Amino acid sequence: MRITAVPVDAELLDLPWSAPLETWAHDQLVTLPRGISRHVVRFVRINGTVYAVKETPRRMAEREYALLRAVEKLELPAVQAVAVVHDRRDPDGVPLDAALITRHLRFSLPYRALFSDTLDPDTLNRLLDALALLLVRMHLLGFFWGDCSLSNTLFRRDAGTFAAFLVDAETGALHPQLSDGQRREDIELARINLFGETLDVATAGSLDPSIDPEWVADAVVRRYEALWHELTYQEFVPFDERHRLEARIRRLNTLGFDVAEFSLATVGEGFTVRPMVVDAGHHARRLNRLTGLTTQENQARRLLNDLDRFRAANHILDEELAAHRWLTQIFEPVVRAVPPELRGKLESPEVFHQLLDHRWFLSEAAGQDVGFTGALPSFLSEVLAYKPDEAALLSRHDPDVD
Repeated sequence: MRITAVPVDAELLDLPWSAPLETWAHDQLVTLPRGISRHVVRFVRINGTVYAVKETPRRMAEREYALLRAVEKLELPAVQAVAVVHDRRDPDGVPLDAALITRHLRFSLPYRALFSDTLDPDTLNRLLDALALLLVRMHLLGFFWGDCSLSNTLFRRDAGTFAAFLVDAETGALHPQLSDGQRREDIELARINLFGETLDVATAGSLDPSIDPEWVADAVVRRYEALWHELTYQEFVPFDERHRLEARIRRLNTLGFDVAEFSLATVGEGFTVRPMVVDAGHHARRLNRLTGLTTQENQARRLLNDLDRFRAANHILDEELAAHRWLTQIFEPVVRAVPPELRGKLESPEVFHQLLDHRWFLSEAAGQDVGFTGALPSFLSEVLAYKPDEAALLSRHDPDVD
């Protein structure tokens, strides 16, 4: 047996690699919701960290491991590749498939776990928005997915929306740049997969009757194309209307993108402009620069709004000083106030976002701002306490659940 791995917990070596995954003893596993997979997948927990182990042919495992490592360097949202276990054999010397190990993405769920009985239009719309954004981000960096679907994606809550993460890269390919033909092929594969997935949900009786599977398949394509156009189209700007260039940058920032490079060319009485290098995560980067917090994009947008409100209310001119005071006087006290038994419910930025919503509703009812002090106790006891958490999804047979 051989292992190719990033620095990782040595106790992974103690797993029963000489046995097929489907025969691993239950006391070695944790049970988490997972999407549909053509391979055997098991979850194990070692020293508090959960890993996903997928059994697959050696060449495919090595290729996917390399792709996930490359995707991580590009800072695309995806699961983190940890190791590939090669040359496995059972006690009789019979060869076994290789195993790809990835780190489980905390606070994430497959799409089927995000609706209890019926997939409603609101949840579906938010899932499609997240999937279209993920596909756009990948295509901007030259990544061809080859099997885009809801089943091959994990989702995290992101301030009223979802953030999507690649979880299966075995059909992917990384290029310096994708051609229009490659993008169209990837989009068409996504459309076909979404149509089939939605039909499956409908057949199981879990699809809202108002949702048409064909509409779903076309909807993600429309969302993708609209966002791709906004990020990449060439615009003519007259010389005396140069403010339109700044307006375009602001629109892209509002969508959550930074423009690192423009292509400009003079044409007659003006110039053409096209974004050349566009990076997602505008608000998340700004919040991280100011506070050190790592968040999803919409969470960052919401937290920055509260930071700006705090800065204005306290008449603080210096942005970095305001960020430091907001972090130490507002955000961190809220996070510390969450009891240990509730900290597995949601990520800290999502807790803060949902507390802001709760505070707003209480303030509307009271006719005045109740503040964090007035909103926090009822939020903890009446809202957060009833949220499902990752620990609650683990098997009852797992004795190490906190």
